[in-house]
Amino acid sequence: MTETSLYSPAIAAIEQGGVVAYPTESCFGLGCDPNNQAAVLKILELKQRNISKGLILIAHDYSQLLPFVDDGAISQDKRFQVFSHWPGPVTLLLPAKPNTARYLKGDFDTIAVRVTNHPVARELCRQADTALVSTSANLAGQPSAVSAQEVKNIFAEQVDYVLDQPIGQRTKPSKILNPLTGEVFRS
Repeated sequence: MTETSLYSPAIAAIEQGGVVAYPTESCFGLGCDPNNQAAVLKILELKQRNISKGLILIAHDYSQLLPFVDDGAISQDKRFQVFSHWPGPVTLLLPAKPNTARYLKGDFDTIAVRVTNHPVARELCRQADTALVSTSANLAGQPSAVSAQEVKNIFAEQVDYVLDQPIGQRTKPSKILNPLTGEVFRS
């Protein structure tokens, strides 16, 4: 199987408004096109997650996050603190553009974003040519799925495609911090 064909079914599902499961640094994630409100709301419903909490977006590179991040609100002296974490398993809370949908940012004026270093998740974003919603594949409050089979056990046929590849070596979810304030929300 070529690298492109490995990702083709997942990309087709994303383009058709579907929800896909894919490996990340520590577990399987559920993802979709962040601009597709129906797909994002389906993820929230599948997980039984409250919209007010917001979601994480992952990307191949920072440019994929620019439609959602208010880049102009990041001062020059804070840029190193932002970019020094990526690519990597660190999710940053950055200022959201005023038009960023509530279904993505929840009740916050920031948006949670990460340039992932997991090769499969990163390549999926690159080939899809967009950032993706990335939330752990689990029901709210339950352990995250760490294999394709666990995703299937939890969600059965409710996920449109499962990209069956290994997760990364991390045992904990991504660290979450605000590099502009120094606050750590998950270590």
